[in-house]
Amino acid sequence: MGALGRALLWLQLLALTRAAYKLWIPSTDFEAAANWSQNRTPCAGAAVEFPANKMVSVLVREGHSISDMLLPLDGEFVLASGAGFSAQDASRDQGCGTGAPARFLDPDRFSWHDPRLWRSGDAARDLFSVDAERVPCRHDDVVFPSDASFRVGLGAISGPARVRSVRALGQTFTRDEDLGAFLASRAGRLRFHGPGALSVGSEACAERSGCVCGNAERQPWICAALLQPLGGRCPPTACRDALRPQGQCCDLCGAIVSLTHGPTFDLERYRARLLQAFLPQYQGVQVAVSKVPRPARPRDPAGAEEDTEIQVVLAETRPETGGARRLARALLADVAEHGNRGGVGATERPPGQGWRPWASPTRRSALRAPRSRLPRRNWKTAAPAAATSLTRFSQRQRPERSRDWSTLASALRRRREMPGSLTLRDPRPLLHTPCPRQARVGWLCPIKRFPEPAARCLL
Repeated sequence: MGALGRALLWLQLLALTRAAYKLWIPSTDFEAAANWSQNRTPCAGAAVEFPANKMVSVLVREGHSISDMLLPLDGEFVLASGAGFSAQDASRDQGCGTGAPARFLDPDRFSWHDPRLWRSGDAARDLFSVDAERVPCRHDDVVFPSDASFRVGLGAISGPARVRSVRALGQTFTRDEDLGAFLASRAGRLRFHGPGALSVGSEACAERSGCVCGNAERQPWICAALLQPLGGRCPPTACRDALRPQGQCCDLCGAIVSLTHGPTFDLERYRARLLQAFLPQYQGVQVAVSKVPRPARPRDPAGAEEDTEIQVVLAETRPETGGARRLARALLADVAEHGNRGGVGATERPPGQGWRPWASPTRRSALRAPRSRLPRRNWKTAAPAAATSLTRFSQRQRPERSRDWSTLASALRRRREMPGSLTLRDPRPLLHTPCPRQARVGWLCPIKRFPEPAARCLL
């Protein structure tokens, strides 16, 4: 069995154990066109230059004829069977351009925190992950291809990047001692660099409802690596009411449904149900389902533990189709009907410019319906225990409270102590004492104008 077959067998075993894994994509292979300045493999008789001050391991699969080669100060060539280099005069092939040397791009440009450089093991059509979860989470198994050369930058982040296991060069590391010895070796230093640290040993996610990724603290670095080609700025969206889910770096068009889950909720089965029963009916919509921490409510007691919820992100791939909102309403109706069998409840949050409900992780609301179509009153329907809880919220103005001046006068007649051991024995002079012209309603009148100091003027 070849190296590729062993890697595929390892991935199949991970799938059987319900373990999530992330696969590293880029390589430093000699035949990879993306590694060269001309975006192609050097022509026969071309001059080849490697960065002089970089460490790199390069896998060579074929034979190449070159006229000149500038090697780095430290590195290695891994030659496959039948691969090698031979000398040849400078190329005169017109298809090779002007004859400029082919330069190997900086091998340190690949970062661990770049979401574009990872592929999830459960990737499927119409499924995606928010940006923070595209990078290996703390319960993931990380796999580096054994049939390709690679180099990974760990970055300068305080605290190690923690995962369940790391598989590289045919070895699986599940203990920090073994991984540390590999990173300190020459083979490890050629493939991992940077002041950052890498740690293994986390337990696999044993909850049927899934586990929180744990990359919230690293999201600023994840977003910086993702947006670096765009100058650090998010691209404009094609909709007016864009939203930003938890773990996402930039706004997107669509909707969000938050699910409250019970002990019987199965995340994988719910994701499969979305793929089979709902998404085929809504073209141009992609879905991301994951467990995220739910922000604490304003009425929660101090020190209360943070709860979790299931975040369902419905992203539209086509501008202004409205499919995500229609799918969100279909999911709410499905949960209201079958939630008691799946241990799940759903919450829909209506829009409001500048309004941020306590349970919403987005900058705006999940569903942007016109305000005139929203109900003028709150309504709730609750299913049996641990089943469905569907709640709609609508903004309404607080009624004006009537002021009862007789109640105020009776309160003033009561004997009470004020700061400074000042006792108001008779409130009648205060009720009929005029305020000075420069004073306003609710201001403190000057002490020199009244027999009782620090008395508040009333009209």
